[in-house]
Amino acid sequence: MNSSPSRLAASDLTLAYENKIVTEHLSVTIPDGEFTVIIGPNACGKSTLLKALSRIIKPSAGQVILDGQAIQQRPAKEIARQLGLLPQNSHTPSGITVADLVGRGRYPHQSLFGGWRAEDSQAVADAMVATHIEHLAERPVEQLSGGQRQRVWIAMVLAQQTPLLLLDEPTTWLDITHQIELMELLRELNQNHGRTLVVVLHELNQACRYATHLIAMRDGEIIAQGKPNDIISAELIEQVYGLKSVIIADPIAGTPMIVPIGK
Repeated sequence: MNSSPSRLAASDLTLAYENKIVTEHLSVTIPDGEFTVIIGPNACGKSTLLKALSRIIKPSAGQVILDGQAIQQRPAKEIARQLGLLPQNSHTPSGITVADLVGRGRYPHQSLFGGWRAEDSQAVADAMVATHIEHLAERPVEQLSGGQRQRVWIAMVLAQQTPLLLLDEPTTWLDITHQIELMELLRELNQNHGRTLVVVLHELNQACRYATHLIAMRDGEIIAQGKPNDIISAELIEQVYGLKSVIIADPIAGTPMIVPIGK
């Protein structure tokens, strides 16, 4: 694991929606250069933590630090050049085409009078190829299937070309083939392009196969974190999910595979 100071961390966070506290005194360090996956049951605080790390929500107490500075004190456009976010629910502007929506990912890199550049076009083209949507470039996004729309939003975040990439349940709406394609793409971005990834996932076996660092949460607390092979056990799965299971080796990757026992 990278031993240099982490670019992204949170210290003593209290996160709440109106009067409902989701988590208190939560601290976490995102390891640089790793593929971090956050797992845990519904409503445990996974997405809330991701929103705080990306400055979507402001902590009631504590702070998020990006590159040594409190994230709330930095200009939004400056943050957007360093950190890309794909939230769970993205609103599609009416009538916008695929290419135009993906192109919005280039906004943080454009100056007031700079205009559109060749490198912007290349970044958009590369992102559409990576997500297999180049043939949809001129289609209105609202005419696409849920899975196709999800890939368009992922392409927009890729076109942003940030060193830090945060994605909240990115495999939602994708069939199994496109889920695996996306996870392979994310692993390539991490291993071959040096992107630091933070991803919220529900699919535990995909999390174990692709993550280099896992964060397991329950009831707003971090229960365990580390490499999948180091922390995943039947005891942890029962503690986090209340689910009895057997842990075996993934026959393809050798990573932990969770097999529920059921009743």
